[in-house]
Amino acid sequence: MDWQVSQNGSLVLDTGTVRAALGRSGVTKASDKREGDGATPLGCYPLRRVLYRADRIEPPPTLLPCRPLQRDDGWCDAPEDPAYNRPVRLPYPASHETLWREDGLYDIILVLGHNDDPPVSGAGSAIFLHCKRGDYEPTEGCVALDPVDVRALLAAARAGDSLRIT
Repeated sequence: MDWQVSQNGSLVLDTGTVRAALGRSGVTKASDKREGDGATPLGCYPLRRVLYRADRIEPPPTLLPCRPLQRDDGWCDAPEDPAYNRPVRLPYPASHETLWREDGLYDIILVLGHNDDPPVSGAGSAIFLHCKRGDYEPTEGCVALDPVDVRALLAAARAGDSLRIT
């Protein structure tokens, strides 16, 4: 199944249409996506796996591969590094994102298959579906939903599903 997020910030779930936050720079063609541009890439991305904060929430109900986050989980965002757009263990010498966050945004992370097969240097990293900030404040390029809606999507998602950003 393709779950569709429109560039006006809505996602259709089995339970109805819900609000979604997108990148601070809006959306861009996947071929124009650049590291750090703040844009959400248009396209269709496989749902890879789920990470969650077991110290804060119960495991989300899902048939997708799922594991608890560890304090040393990170994601490399350094285009010149061999681990670019891959998970890494912290501390890590190159630029990276820390997945264990205190602000709740990454209490549930759905890793999307953007620029990962194989990663192209500088074409964007760490494009996730995660929990929203505040009143759907813009992201750095990810898709963000209310945690209730993240759980609803994960409960219905199956292996082979994808997220289409239109």
